[in-house]
Amino acid sequence: MNAEFFEALSMLEAERGLPAEYLLEKIKNAIVIAVKKDYDVEDENVSVEIDPTSGKFNVYLLKEIVEEVEDTRTQIGLEAAQAKRKTYKLGDMFQIPLKTKDFGRIAAQTAKHVIRQGLKEAERSQMYAEMQSKAHEIVSAVVTNIDPQRGIVTLELGKGGVATLPRNEQVPGEVLTEGQHLQVYVVDVVESERGPRMMISRTHPGLVKRMFEMEVPEIFDGTVEIKAISREAGARTKMAVWSKDENVDPVGACIGPRGQRVAKIVEELGGEKIDIVRWSEDPAKFISEALSPADVVGVEILEGEVRSCRVTVPDHQLSLAIGNKGQNARLTARLTGYNIDIRPESGYYGEEPPVKKTEE
Repeated sequence: MNAEFFEALSMLEAERGLPAEYLLEKIKNAIVIAVKKDYDVEDENVSVEIDPTSGKFNVYLLKEIVEEVEDTRTQIGLEAAQAKRKTYKLGDMFQIPLKTKDFGRIAAQTAKHVIRQGLKEAERSQMYAEMQSKAHEIVSAVVTNIDPQRGIVTLELGKGGVATLPRNEQVPGEVLTEGQHLQVYVVDVVESERGPRMMISRTHPGLVKRMFEMEVPEIFDGTVEIKAISREAGARTKMAVWSKDENVDPVGACIGPRGQRVAKIVEELGGEKIDIVRWSEDPAKFISEALSPADVVGVEILEGEVRSCRVTVPDHQLSLAIGNKGQNARLTARLTGYNIDIRPESGYYGEEPPVKKTEE
């Protein structure tokens, strides 16, 4: 019977991919619960030994050896204990071997239920760990269903995994079709009543960041670092990069030979524009770079608790610096962490010309 038990245990491990140690622990707990219920005792009065290596499978009811018995369920007298084994002494735990049939039908059902629950918990735990390993990564997915009313898209992530892409995590204007292959960014993995669930996105800046990390060898090996990124999905992304090797141009590395690297990512993102700028620890210089493609005459960092600056640009570049509906200025502010006031070089009508502070 023991051989059958351990054979079944091996099959569970092989078929479900669950660690034998985890299953053994759950089975031990199940047997303890069954014995407790049948004999009306506590955890400390039950001992379960299961060793697949030696094939040992023993269950004992434990009773404390005392001088005067007050509770026959959990105690036994010294004389009675020594009748079984002379080496017993006061305070020892007297072992009474139990047979499986002694647990009774209800106890057996209880054990079966707990084991089943344990297997479910183990599977959920394993699934969560597997999903968690993909957090902040890009995964390939296939569109399996589109809800036209709520705008929710259901995706298959491989190995039977399914996730939903909410409308607010979809790129504006992007039309998805059933059977379409696309890449999504795993923002987080959360526990729910139905098990672990992946929170995925097509709009998160992390999607673009991970694409560059996968496409640019200099980023992958740590020579070039992405310092900051801001994005308005479907329209424009700004990314600040820095190189720890002065001989490696971080912007050029991201663009790639003949623009091939950035072009591949732009194509994957459906034509989304990408500005790659050089990061600097000097905020004025960084802000000037970040406002690309506009030229900057000067940047003045303003004093105060809130990080703010005043940027001066050539008159004919004012609309370019601000961008369509303020997009360029907005993305620059997110990228740099500064509130930005953009002004033309000639100043606004009726006000004093701004003080210029040109950065070399």
